Amino acid sequence: MKNFIPLPYFSQNSAQQMQDKSQEFNALIQKRRTVRDFSNKSVPKRVIENCIKAAASAPSGAHQQPWHFVAISNKEIKSKIRQAAEAEEKEFYQHRASEQWLKALEPLGTDTNKPFLEEAPWLIAVFAQRYGIDKQGKRVKHYYTPESVGIACGILITALHTAGLATLTHTPSPMGFLKKILKRPDNERPYLLVVCGHPKNDAKVPNIKRKELNDIVTFFT
Repeated sequence: MKNFIPLPYFSQNSAQQMQDKSQEFNALIQKRRTVRDFSNKSVPKRVIENCIKAAASAPSGAHQQPWHFVAISNKEIKSKIRQAAEAEEKEFYQHRASEQWLKALEPLGTDTNKPFLEEAPWLIAVFAQRYGIDKQGKRVKHYYTPESVGIACGILITALHTAGLATLTHTPSPMGFLKKILKRPDNERPYLLVVCGHPKNDAKVPNIKRKELNDIVTFFT
């Protein structure tokens, strides 16, 4: 086939090696928790760059790579994002959210106050590109954009956790203010805001459990 190359970097593991590696990774990722108590301890830019590179390795529809990441450590911009996010959250909690939705959020202890948007050293805003723009300025159709960007976000969160950082996925609705504050073009829409950094020494998380394997998977063997 034209424009195809041999599969690079792939090494075959034995059954035992696969089991060991999968178990090791599972043990690591099971420690991931959503954190809202962040330290202001700095995180090197290179760490964030590497994690974004990992996210950008995600598969995407027709290999269009329909994502853009904006990494923010600037205090003034983080402050603007917090103010705008809290305004939207106030509307959500007071007017938009149903009683059922608010009840579902109760165990998490969330409210309209979002200090972590300023306290954490990095915010990573992920934008989904509704369409691309080629070098001639013409639109390029993108395929499976939500699915592609969702996979990239999963890899980003995993990469940050593997690096030893805590994360929080934040989705104030609507998120149009991110596009305005970060000056993104018309073909992009905010998809997710990832808060990342070191947790505070006294950080606490909700006492919740994940579903058991039998509740989330069906095998046909």
